[in-house]
Amino acid sequence: MIIGVSKENFPGERRVARLPASISTLVKAKCEVVVEAGAGVGAGYPDTAYAEKGAKLLPTRAEVFGAADIVLQVLCHGANDRTGREDLRLMRPGQVLIGFLRPLGSPETVQEIAATGVLAFAIELIPRITRSQNMDALSAMATICGYKAALIAADALPR
Repeated sequence: MIIGVSKENFPGERRVARLPASISTLVKAKCEVVVEAGAGVGAGYPDTAYAEKGAKLLPTRAEVFGAADIVLQVLCHGANDRTGREDLRLMRPGQVLIGFLRPLGSPETVQEIAATGVLAFAIELIPRITRSQNMDALSAMATICGYKAALIAADALPR
């Protein structure tokens, strides 16, 4: 199985769908991991960090989509209303897409993805229950935002 991580193409998006630390776990599970060059740079992870963990770097988004059985993104078409539609031409039947899709706010984009034959999973719809806690992206991001807000507030206090 080949897992692909594409660079986020929404303007200003700095997150990446997979961190280098998680690549070795996938490689140990006998998965091949391909990462678009520059995918982690905005989040502070250079290409070398992915390569050191066993990922193969590919120069273009099209090559990642072309190679991957599963594509991981932060903002998929639906959640990415600016440039997400461009990915439709890269998708192929039987491929799996995992990321934020905003399916309830943008049902027409879900229909467009379905028309490509891709099986898509909206991570924001994973139930917020104990059994799926390690997959609950919304709680994780809310926690990070809370920590950052506390740091910003503490920094704003008079000294």
